[in-house]
Amino acid sequence: MNIPILYEDNHLLIVEKPVNMPVQQDRTNDRDLLNLLKEDIKIRYNKRGNVYLSLIHRLDRPVGGAIVFAKTSKAASRMSSLLRKREIHRTYLAVVRGYVKKEEETLEHYLRKNRKVNQVFAVQPHVNDAKQAILHYKVLERKNNLTLLHIKLQTGRSHQIRVQLKAIGHPLYGDQKYGAHVNKVGEQIALWANKLSFIHPVKKETITITSMPNDDGSPWDKWQLVKEIKNEI
Repeated sequence: MNIPILYEDNHLLIVEKPVNMPVQQDRTNDRDLLNLLKEDIKIRYNKRGNVYLSLIHRLDRPVGGAIVFAKTSKAASRMSSLLRKREIHRTYLAVVRGYVKKEEETLEHYLRKNRKVNQVFAVQPHVNDAKQAILHYKVLERKNNLTLLHIKLQTGRSHQIRVQLKAIGHPLYGDQKYGAHVNKVGEQIALWANKLSFIHPVKKETITITSMPNDDGSPWDKWQLVKEIKNEI
């Protein structure tokens, strides 16, 4: 199994999710990350019977990067509590179309998901089922009519980053669902789960895990800053 393990102890497993792999089994029946990790744990630790592994948060199928799982029910319950209280701090790297003018900004929208088409829309606050979505971005670099952003999530809504950036006129590079008018079929979405930071649910120590995209593939290879950050970790 070629899935990098970023952190592991008796309570947690943090890995680098490959791009274009579902986190959980879906209707495509493609190999999913959760079941692959369960199989790997069973083999590595020679476990009998079912392996317990709980998903704490999600990443969209085309997105790669750091993702955390709980190996015990106690850890799962405590991590879920941290997530609800917004005490799991998540940051992302993103490349968007166009030059983002403001150097940094907090974006707030209300999002509503249409489950029939698996798509999320920015709507007015009074719309039924609309949920508040907040993120903070900072511009890292601009070139070739693209902008590299560092993003901190305050809320964790479905497709949040993709929809909020589209709403300000800067869809993600390669995003076919929310940027088909500016992206070509076959381009890989440029969104990466870069960092996770939280207080360990059992050990009570700060855990900070960093993951960087490969800089040998478009569009990540265009950014010297990505290479420099990668060399520092």
